[in-house]
Amino acid sequence: MTERKAPARLIWALGATQIIGYGTLYYSFSILAPDMARDFSIQQDRLFGLLSVALLVGGLFAPRAGNWADRFGAGRLMVPGSLAAAISLGCAAASPNATTFGISLVAMEIASSFVLYSTAFAAIVQVGGSKPQRSITHLTLIAGFASTLFWPLTATLHDYLGWREIYLVFAILNIAVCLPIHWWVGRLPRDVPEPRASVNQSGAMAVQPEAGPAFSGVFILMLAGFALEGFVLASVLVHMVPLLTALGLGTAGLMVSTLFGPSQVASRLLNMIFGGRLSQTVLAVISAGLLAVALIVLMATSPWLPGLIAFAILFGLGSGLASIVGGTLPLELFGRHGYGARLGWVTAARQFSSALAPFAFAVMLGTWGVGQAVSISILGGAAAVGLFGAIAFARYRATRPAAGPFGGSQA
Repeated sequence: MTERKAPARLIWALGATQIIGYGTLYYSFSILAPDMARDFSIQQDRLFGLLSVALLVGGLFAPRAGNWADRFGAGRLMVPGSLAAAISLGCAAASPNATTFGISLVAMEIASSFVLYSTAFAAIVQVGGSKPQRSITHLTLIAGFASTLFWPLTATLHDYLGWREIYLVFAILNIAVCLPIHWWVGRLPRDVPEPRASVNQSGAMAVQPEAGPAFSGVFILMLAGFALEGFVLASVLVHMVPLLTALGLGTAGLMVSTLFGPSQVASRLLNMIFGGRLSQTVLAVISAGLLAVALIVLMATSPWLPGLIAFAILFGLGSGLASIVGGTLPLELFGRHGYGARLGWVTAARQFSSALAPFAFAVMLGTWGVGQAVSISILGGAAAVGLFGAIAFARYRATRPAAGPFGGSQA
């Protein structure tokens, strides 16, 4: 197996497509939603309900997309993904009613399975040799600016264009920028990982068939941890400003919430500089732990402004690490063989919980109030810490003769 690193031009090129992909398919929606709801004469709650349904359907499709990334090559898969993203954005722009728009949203979420993080991570692994974790960190650092760029860009465009015209502009971006880059990525040579082998009773090397992800106990623990982490993240992020307002922060809640994005990028930068000393299992524990601690700080200090600032920073740090370990932990635990399929399942677990979380958290807020709703989220984060901690402990016991728990990748 080659030890070459993914070329820098690949990371920057994929970073550009991730910024455009997340910006056009995700971050623009919340800015344009009020205009969309008025256009279709429906309530915004129903519009976000359509988005939740689309996320669930996209999550169902993610494992299949991961299998195709392994089989055909992730870079090649991103080419039809760019076309599908552009077509679905165009169909959404031309939708005559909410039903047609909802179908277009489903198509957008399916397209995202082909062009966003899970497939981009798989492309890096397939091109970048045996140790691509650092390249994945670099990619998440670049893509972390998607919201920073596309929230103000979408708002500025909306001063001059309607949401339909903006979606047409975004469709053109996917065709004009992302499609050529993905076509180039698909042409890069890729390593085909060998199936894992063992020594049989006769002393000969025997290839072991790879068990499906569903048959791995550690894999199920990992999926559960990512699902809980996704639930906590989606619950708080969607409701962050009204949550801070309800805790007595008032209009300063918007200012505090703006610290989340820079903190998210800062965590990826810190991990890029110092994270090589820790295994990905330990980083997963730290990520979930930061989310839980942030919410504890929120409840313990509100409405004290410095405490709420600390909450936003800690929560952003945890979220930034979560994006990284979602790609690097499956690689560390299970290796490169079948990596795309495993990332598909990780995406599905996160997307299911993220689709349900905003509605569930809103119900908890309305039924039990802020204190109990946030307490349940704290328990979710703590449970994720326990699941990732169990994986770290099991991995430490399995590798203790070779390395300690803070060693590098054992995959």
